[in-house]
Amino acid sequence: MHRVYNSFINLSGVVLKTAGFFSGKLKKFTNGRKNLFENLESQIERNSKRIWIHAASLGEFEMGVPVLKILKDDYPNHQIIVSFFSPSGFENKRSHPLVDIFTYLPLDTKNNARRFIKMINPEMAIFIKYDFWPNFLTELKKHNIRTFLVSGVFREDQLFFKSYGKWMRQSLKAFEHFFVQDQNSAELLKKMDFDNVTVAGDNRFDRVAAQLEIDNKIDFIERFKQDKLLIVFGSSWPEDEELYLDFINESSGIKFLIAPHEIKRDQIHNLRTRIQKKVSTYTGKEDLPIQDVEVFIMDTIGFLGKAYSYANIAYVGGAAGNTGLHNILEPATFGIPIITGKNIQKFPEAIKLQKLAGLYTVDSKEEFSEIAEKLVSNENFRRKTGMISGHFINSNTGATRLFQQYLTK
Repeated sequence: MHRVYNSFINLSGVVLKTAGFFSGKLKKFTNGRKNLFENLESQIERNSKRIWIHAASLGEFEMGVPVLKILKDDYPNHQIIVSFFSPSGFENKRSHPLVDIFTYLPLDTKNNARRFIKMINPEMAIFIKYDFWPNFLTELKKHNIRTFLVSGVFREDQLFFKSYGKWMRQSLKAFEHFFVQDQNSAELLKKMDFDNVTVAGDNRFDRVAAQLEIDNKIDFIERFKQDKLLIVFGSSWPEDEELYLDFINESSGIKFLIAPHEIKRDQIHNLRTRIQKKVSTYTGKEDLPIQDVEVFIMDTIGFLGKAYSYANIAYVGGAAGNTGLHNILEPATFGIPIITGKNIQKFPEAIKLQKLAGLYTVDSKEEFSEIAEKLVSNENFRRKTGMISGHFINSNTGATRLFQQYLTK
């Protein structure tokens, strides 16, 4: 099976170059890897030690930020190299104060893995959550490089647990230690005779909890909100809009901030035309006195995490359709009630918070209006629900500390 895998990976490199002519995302995938090794070599400081962190995409990188902080503190003279597999990660994180080098991960061929590991020669390698590449793991094992999985998640339907997945299970022997999110992952690893496992939890809790320690002030949102109740719709898709737009149009005395997941001019225009209130956007916020606006569309990126600090209620998008629920932990850390769509089955943190009654799911505009109206009109209910969200974050932090303790023992 390993031979089949290697043949497939080698063939995919050729296919992806052709596919780039038909897909913008695949074009970024292939173009981003052009001259990868030359670009990487030019940034490496030959006299420095290095630590390599791999994240599949932007979400996994954000999950790994608390780990990057302790590495920067504990290994100040090491170069920190972060690799991404997907363009959505690399394109959005070209620079970061905790990272010295960003790079795409080459395709997982034997030659690429050998060349990459030899070039960066890391003292330590850390994989965030998943994205297991057998040739890279085999090469790390061959060179006795300390390798860790952080915030790992294992599911029974993964290749490791199939009768024909023995070759993939072998690659897991590269890991010195697994820091996993839940007991189920630990038990699955135990079935494969791995006992070098710690149930540490999800590093995202540490990441969002740190948001409380920074200055979250945003002047234009303060001017927009004033002393009114504010509902923030974060990472919203058109499917989400179908749930909440009627409530916006029928409400009074409430401010609404909408942060679309995709900043596309035609979609922003369509959204504006459906809102029957005074509305402005970030790019056009000087057109109207912002304090007089009832709905503010944040057609830019970079503000949502701080914007939640002004919210009294948050709606988190993605679960009304099939695009995937976005980060509920960001608003939860500010101790506010959360509403989402119904499709949360693949998001254990949302399921847990729902069971605790800090999060409510809706499947229609009627259901949205019912729970939103209750949260708006019943201050005690709103405060209690928000306190549950905040406590949920506080009681699940500490994953990064366990990793740090392991490294220093």
